[in-house]
Amino acid sequence: MSNFTFIDLFAGIGGMRLGFEDAGGKCVFSSEKDKFARMTYAANFGDIPRGDITEVPNQDIPAHDVLLGGFPCQPFSLAGVSKNNSLGRSHGFGHKTQGTMFFEIERILTHCQPKAFLLENVKNLKGHDRGRTFGTILEILTDKKGLNYKVFSDVIDGSYFVPQHRERTYIVGFRDHDVPFGFPMLDAPINQIPLEGFDALYGNVPEEPVTLRSDVMEGEVDPKYHLSSSLWDYLQGHADKHKNKGNGFGFGLIDPFDPDNKYVKTRTLSARYYKDGSEILIDTGKSTPRRLTPRECARLMGFPDSFSIPVSDAQAYKQFGNSVVVPLVTLLAHKISKSL
Repeated sequence: MSNFTFIDLFAGIGGMRLGFEDAGGKCVFSSEKDKFARMTYAANFGDIPRGDITEVPNQDIPAHDVLLGGFPCQPFSLAGVSKNNSLGRSHGFGHKTQGTMFFEIERILTHCQPKAFLLENVKNLKGHDRGRTFGTILEILTDKKGLNYKVFSDVIDGSYFVPQHRERTYIVGFRDHDVPFGFPMLDAPINQIPLEGFDALYGNVPEEPVTLRSDVMEGEVDPKYHLSSSLWDYLQGHADKHKNKGNGFGFGLIDPFDPDNKYVKTRTLSARYYKDGSEILIDTGKSTPRRLTPRECARLMGFPDSFSIPVSDAQAYKQFGNSVVVPLVTLLAHKISKSL
């Protein structure tokens, strides 16, 4: 028997759903626009999400206790803002498609009035447009004449739970203003501090630290994941060119088996990883490095090995790069469940 119900908006491949099911929740509705993400979602959860949420009327969304929404982050991310500026496009709420998705969340919160919600977006959401974007979001969520939720927000780095630097903005809200809630106080990576106190909040904290070498890396991998000499030469030349200009741009080359750095962390896995893998390259000790395999990307995001990957490598890289750190969301899910 479930403890609460939830809906999964902008569901991607279901990273948030995994966390909230672990906390005892039952998903009663999901929505995801990308057809390949819907394939992966269906393969793992047995139901196909509805498509574009803008085309789903209010009456088709069932009553629920918690709304989950990792609404599109590109118009608020540093890279997205830079790209849209270079192309003369609007960003943030000015983006005609992605930027308006928050207002779909507002629409559903207004109609269904769930007890709580969890929203996720990029770190830059708080600083976008000099803080005005985030201020607008908070104003809408807390307006006493409107939604009137008590809201908590924080930027949390996924490196507390997986060997990857991944800072994201999390926003939690409750209709009951007296509900006790607080984000976990993380002063150091969970992999490197005593685990006492976390067990009461989250029962799946590993007894041993999660590391690239022991928990992410596969053994022998297909040679197709090794970079070609021409691509490796290009990436090195591209990095040198930007370094000479003082831009600081470059690839991320790491050695998971470095005996002097057991707790090495990767850069943030992005949806563009399928292009060249430059942000996370594995030192093979040979003439060229390799990129992570899709299964290694899944592990880097905290997905269990039982999670099915039914799509092409390119689509899998996009999907995991767009997803959430599952153990972090699971911790938040348990805290929200207890608050409810």
